[in-house]
Amino acid sequence: MAYKITTDCIACGACAEGCPVSAITEGDGIYVIDADACIDCGACADACPVGAPVQE
Repeated sequence: MAYKITTDCIACGACAEGCPVSAITEGDGIYVIDADACIDCGACADACPVGAPVQE
């Protein structure tokens, strides 16, 4: 199951920097995970200071 970024996102970019497959891009005010590219590793969740990435 891919991760999804919730509206708790503060757009700091930590999740994108931590993603080993570059599946995260900056969206409209929050970051967005490409579910097809996500390998479900959890690196984004570990890097996020507010816990915005969650498993779908």
